[in-house]
Amino acid sequence: MSRILFLLCFSISFLLAGQTHELNLAFSALGVSVLIIFVLGYYFIAAEEKYHINKTKPALFIGTFSFIVVGIYMVVNDLDTQILEESVNHLILEIAQIVFFLIAAMTFIEALIERSVFETLKYKLVSKGYTYRKLFWLTGILAFFISPIADNLTTALILSTVLLTIDKHNKEFLIPGAINIVVAANAGGAWSPFGDITTLMVWTAKKATFFEFFALFPASFIGWFLTAYLLSRYVPDVEPNFHKDNLEKVEIKPGGKVFIVLGFLTIALAVFIHSICDLPAMWGMIFGLSLLSLYMYFFNRKQGKKDLNIFHYMTRIEMDTLLFFFGILSAVGALHFVGWLAYASDLYTKFGATSINISVGFLSAIVDNVPVMSAVLKANPSMDDTQWLLVTLTAGIGGSLISFGSAAGVGVMGKMKGIYTFNSHLKYAWTILVGYIVSIIVWYVQFQLLNL
Repeated sequence: MSRILFLLCFSISFLLAGQTHELNLAFSALGVSVLIIFVLGYYFIAAEEKYHINKTKPALFIGTFSFIVVGIYMVVNDLDTQILEESVNHLILEIAQIVFFLIAAMTFIEALIERSVFETLKYKLVSKGYTYRKLFWLTGILAFFISPIADNLTTALILSTVLLTIDKHNKEFLIPGAINIVVAANAGGAWSPFGDITTLMVWTAKKATFFEFFALFPASFIGWFLTAYLLSRYVPDVEPNFHKDNLEKVEIKPGGKVFIVLGFLTIALAVFIHSICDLPAMWGMIFGLSLLSLYMYFFNRKQGKKDLNIFHYMTRIEMDTLLFFFGILSAVGALHFVGWLAYASDLYTKFGATSINISVGFLSAIVDNVPVMSAVLKANPSMDDTQWLLVTLTAGIGGSLISFGSAAGVGVMGKMKGIYTFNSHLKYAWTILVGYIVSIIVWYVQFQLLNL
């Protein structure tokens, strides 16, 4: 295998030798090669079930190999590799912030699971005799209104865990329920500066004020509600397959309620530190994680035993989800480096802001809304605040169109392996598209016709 990779690198470097030395290399042999690598890798990511290959493996390969190809090109053509080094270092910083954020969030979730927090929530929901369909609506509503405070990824991870605690096998409930949570979390995050990384980027770039984001609530809510209504028709309107009187009562284990308080405190710290102190949000998350670990230490000393172990919770984190983020963001970073994401400004001039901003939603589903929004912000097209709100809306909810088009979707795929997959999501994607279109119509009526 190593010989094959060496020959492949050497062949590509030979092909690239003698090409233009301009840094805008999108249509050079290098740019085309990086694009081909991305498309082929993305195909295998999308065809995970067909080839029985974990999506992390092709994502890691294309993410790392793309930059190796870029590096070889620059050496062969005697270009200054410092530009590449600075770009990769910046990319590593961006990825590290996401990964550390996820580590903290996932550790909290595993701790809450171990303390029976979600089992207790399951008991309270099921013991009331709710049907699968009512549970579907309850988890969706919770996702929509928790996401603006927590963030779409954390919300989706928490509530997908709740789905699994309700029923681990009924796919007629789990698949629509998972899609509903992803769509609700992304839609809820779109109308809050703290609900998604993209909204935070737009807010910190001063493209819209804090309160202007709340104007997106009608479009976000109506679009999600319509999708949820269409999905709910596929959910059985019957109670889970056991009688509530036979349920064994479950209560939160000692320390669990403090975990919940620390979880909310950590989210608040992340928001405060990022918005007030201009530190990355993950700094607040890691600080919250340190508070959790200290609490466990004093809890164990008080109890005279070692029941709580934060490092044990960390071993249960889905590492393949974190590595998938590394791979796919690296691959997108390579596309950006060679110049494929540098034509946004020209497109806005040629086709108009509304058309391009609507298209951003579809691109977000394929690539990822974070680098797409980053490209739009760097292009800095001339737009008023209503258009910046539109691109915030479409980038936020557009990722729901494909299962791994958003952080929330990727997180739920990792949590519900073999259940919530690319193909299972694709079966119901038309319901999300309908909601997406309706959200845009609501934005148009609200800002273009009524001039609100």
